[in-house]
Amino acid sequence: MYTRASGMLLHITSLPSRYGIGDMGPAACGFASLLRDTGQLYWQVLPLGPTSTAIGNSPYSSCSAFAGNPLLISPEKLVEDGLLSWADIEYPPGTDPSRVNFHVVEQHRQRVLRAAFERSRHWLEKDYTFTAFSRKHHHWLHNYVRFVTIKKWHDGAVWSEWPEPLRFRHEEALARWDAEHHEEMLFETFVQYVFFRQWNDLKEYCSGAGVRLIGDVPIYVTYDSADVWEHPEFFKLDDQRKPLMVAGVPPDYFSKTGQRWGNPVYNWDALARDGFAWWVRRLAHNFDQTDLVRIDHFRGFAGYWEIPAEEETAINGEWVDAPGMQLFSALSRHFTVLPLIAEDLGIITPDVRELKSAFNLPGMKVLQFGFGGDKLINNPDAPMNHERHNVLYTGTHDNSPMRHWFVHEAGDQGRSNFAAFAGHDVVEAGAAETAIRIAMSSVANTAIFPVQDVLGLDGTARMNTPSVPAGNWEWRLRPEEMELPFYRNFAQMTEFFGRWT
Repeated sequence: MYTRASGMLLHITSLPSRYGIGDMGPAACGFASLLRDTGQLYWQVLPLGPTSTAIGNSPYSSCSAFAGNPLLISPEKLVEDGLLSWADIEYPPGTDPSRVNFHVVEQHRQRVLRAAFERSRHWLEKDYTFTAFSRKHHHWLHNYVRFVTIKKWHDGAVWSEWPEPLRFRHEEALARWDAEHHEEMLFETFVQYVFFRQWNDLKEYCSGAGVRLIGDVPIYVTYDSADVWEHPEFFKLDDQRKPLMVAGVPPDYFSKTGQRWGNPVYNWDALARDGFAWWVRRLAHNFDQTDLVRIDHFRGFAGYWEIPAEEETAINGEWVDAPGMQLFSALSRHFTVLPLIAEDLGIITPDVRELKSAFNLPGMKVLQFGFGGDKLINNPDAPMNHERHNVLYTGTHDNSPMRHWFVHEAGDQGRSNFAAFAGHDVVEAGAAETAIRIAMSSVANTAIFPVQDVLGLDGTARMNTPSVPAGNWEWRLRPEEMELPFYRNFAQMTEFFGRWT
């Protein structure tokens, strides 16, 4: 990220669509064209893995670190590919175009994908592209489709509650499962085949438009996932394969009890003995999907907060060193370059800065954090303290839109500092545009803007509120909000501040 450029942050689910949720269909190509027409180089998305209504629909909580989310499959492209008719993909009327109803969408996609599978079944196992896909992704795909079919058969039970032969992956039990449930496993393989075919088409379109995709990899995986079930040796589990230790962050100014995330922590010794091969495969898979990858909670590669699983809060955890230098050295030997962005927000210690510097990884700055305190010069996120190698955001998926932040979260001191830095009075309607101008003028080579800020939207357009379990990840663009006139001022600032590519 050495080119002076900018881009927008918008997850696939937030695109307009007639089918209840943003997908990899026409609107995705339309957004890539919009990025090109406004001089943007980057499109940043959130993790692409399967989500579940049972755990809040978060893209950061998935049953696989490798699989794609079936909800992102475009019904329209299934029709264009001759797999379905328009009647097959009809969507229930009366849904809100600005919000995702995940329950309705899940039901619709399952029906559509089942129909596409039935239409394809007679040629599927004889098709070269399908068999080539299965071979290429065999290192994760076969156990993933086992996992999801077993889970469905047991009414969604967590894998640690499955019958012992399946929970402990006895070879005879798995072979019997494969034989008896071949058709259902083939369906799940077909779903992944369709997902990655559509994603590759979208990536190719973006490349042709001169747009580079930025993906997102959470540092931890979900306990109830194919990854932990397949590789229990890589996580701190007891003899019944339940977590001994879980991840989180310690108590701080914002939370007296800290945050207990509940993800199993890694058995780094086991990963190291294997040459970190699982991490190599994981990042290779993501590098294949996107041009760059933001890696979430980067500080956890230097040291992480480990909490006994029986604890209800994060208070009684402790810091544990992680072998970040060893891991990234192994990755550097495998990959010519490491196209990573280190999410280094929060309180960052010298060992984290050393790790990031040793591998020349750009870190993040968030403009909303840059206006607190009596003296801005002492605030590391203040605009005058940015560096060229930073990736600057007005906000992230976890922040309110700038307009809401300015009125409800900045406080009197923050609003005063914001206006003083801008050099003029700021009102609610102009807060987002002012923030974009400040970020565009920053020395940081890369500036990324949530679409909500580009459009100057209010708090109703927030994507996620951390620690709030319901109502997140639902926001969507309306079709008219994809029209170029809404982005003309943004495009002009992109060109004026030398970021047009």
